[in-house]
Amino acid sequence: MSDKKEIVYPYIPNSVPRIKAEILHEIGVKDIEELYEDIPNHLRFKGEMNLPDPLLSEYALKKHMVQILSRNQTCQENINFLGGGCWQHYVPAICDEINHRSEFLTAYAGEPYEDHGRFHALFEYESMMGELLDMDVVNVPTYDWGQAASTAIRMAERITDRNEILVSNIISPERFLIIQNYCKPVMKVGLVKTHPKTGQIDLEDLSTQISAKTAGFYFENPSYLGNIEDQGEKISKIVHDHEAISIVGVDPISLGILTPPISYGADIVCGDIQPLGIHMQYGGGLAGFIATRDEEHFVEEYPSRLFGITHTTVEGEWGFGDVTYERTSFDKREQGKEFVGTMAALWGITAGVYLALMGPQGMRELGQLIMQKSQYAMREISKIDGITAPLFHSTHFKEFIVDFNDTSKTVQEINKFLMNKGIFGGKDLSNEFTELGDCALYCITEIHTKADIDRLVQALTECFRS
Repeated sequence: MSDKKEIVYPYIPNSVPRIKAEILHEIGVKDIEELYEDIPNHLRFKGEMNLPDPLLSEYALKKHMVQILSRNQTCQENINFLGGGCWQHYVPAICDEINHRSEFLTAYAGEPYEDHGRFHALFEYESMMGELLDMDVVNVPTYDWGQAASTAIRMAERITDRNEILVSNIISPERFLIIQNYCKPVMKVGLVKTHPKTGQIDLEDLSTQISAKTAGFYFENPSYLGNIEDQGEKISKIVHDHEAISIVGVDPISLGILTPPISYGADIVCGDIQPLGIHMQYGGGLAGFIATRDEEHFVEEYPSRLFGITHTTVEGEWGFGDVTYERTSFDKREQGKEFVGTMAALWGITAGVYLALMGPQGMRELGQLIMQKSQYAMREISKIDGITAPLFHSTHFKEFIVDFNDTSKTVQEINKFLMNKGIFGGKDLSNEFTELGDCALYCITEIHTKADIDRLVQALTECFRS
């Protein structure tokens, strides 16, 4: 034990030395160090942690933490053009009002006889997502898009009994790491090239790499870099000709104006519902979805929960509950095809509220608005000497690359200048895609006004004059 004077924190349970000693005695150890003896010595931190003096009152601690948090810069006081997987969209007040209701907010788990409302709400979410995607089956949300894409790939592996997967080379690097992690035990992952000028999938490279060992091909539309893939039917034909599965990742908010992936041959569709009425949160606010046709060989490979509707013994009454529950790890435990723990069900309910509020016409108008605003932004930014926007000669939705290589400044320098102007600039791609050099990914959504975009253009212009 440490020779330092023991500190008692009134707001922390069991911090009194006598109580801690009793707890250690009860569990049969001499001191705290015994609990850590399994940790190798070379992994232990030997120095002194740079911590402030103890704060003995709850008020002092709260004041200290508020001071630290006040250093944060948020999207409330700054204009935000960051995207890359978590986007700033408008969140209607009703989304927060409903997902803060106690029966949803605290509904961690449950069964049909005690949790009817949550099951019903999730069934409605799945139904509306199915309508948006033109798919039959949609799961209760996973942690995020990365898990959804990885699970979709492993579903393809089990369906085809093949151990290779091909992936487009312009997906999110973080998402690709998750895919590699999921596939590493049993699958080989290969990257398919895209054309450097258009960002479109290189069909020749896809045709060369795909084989009888390929379980499927995963690509995103719009891509991580914002361009819309217009060769969907050709891609799916190549994939299906090799009896593999076409897997498409999609931003659901784009489907108000873009054709759903099933129309160009997608077998499994996945993505993230964060744009659908969910606030950006550091480390949260993400929730992945997976969708397929209502075919047994697809449904049986879902590891996550699916909610359905059925008649009850009471005439005219309906019940909501799990579909084929026995395929999940909740039923089979370690024998399950894939472990599924806590899922982002609350965000599924929230997205359901958003979709019900917007309706088909609202989603269509929203998609058009985003396209119009992003087109205006690209046009105005491209007028600045030395800047190319967008980098790819393709149609874009919401996001696009701004090329700063012909300027005298790095993206880091540009973003620092913009930050001083109250603007969050685009995401620096120089580390993720080194071959692009000094390029940034900019995001435009319905929340950006013409004045916001004009302010960005003015700030960029000033940046290159300084």
